[in-house]
Amino acid sequence: MNVGAFLGIFAVMLVLELPDKTMIATIVMSTRARPSSIVIGASCGFVVQMGLAVAAGGLLTLLPVHVKDVIVALLFLGGGAYLLFSRESEAEESGRREAASEHASTRLKEIVTAFTVIFVAEFGDLTQIQAANFTVKTHQPLEVFLAGSLAMITVSFIGAYGGQQLQRVVPLKWIRFGGGIIFTGLGVYTLISLARS
Repeated sequence: MNVGAFLGIFAVMLVLELPDKTMIATIVMSTRARPSSIVIGASCGFVVQMGLAVAAGGLLTLLPVHVKDVIVALLFLGGGAYLLFSRESEAEESGRREAASEHASTRLKEIVTAFTVIFVAEFGDLTQIQAANFTVKTHQPLEVFLAGSLAMITVSFIGAYGGQQLQRVVPLKWIRFGGGIIFTGLGVYTLISLARS
């Protein structure tokens, strides 16, 4: 995989995770605990989930090409529809509920709590679906894992140290809209490519 593809995967994953409930959970947890503990715990949760998503994508590569492409296109389109038509207030409220368990305590407890909140919240998340899609499309699981993990770790830092300020500058609805357009475009592109083959 070339550097451009790596950076492209990183950018898409970053944009998709910014408006997510786990970003909100990270912001809320960092107001109640040490931001450094939240970054460590959340990053670990994201990386473990990225490994699971890439492994799932690896299993999808075993399917016949046309079946795989239809599944990938439907996942892209479903993710686009979710981002374009679901309200960001629902994601914010979900993130706040998931982070509510975090209270000031020992550093280890803060790290474990952040890991658990992010690990559980990420099951079936759009970025996990996207990681599986990228694995199927590129056949480069290590690169997808590294680019996706780096994007998720970046989200942990942004959420813990600057999330509230970011949301004042770039409204959540704009980030969600951008992610929805990207997903929808990738889904349409995949369907057109499938129809041409």
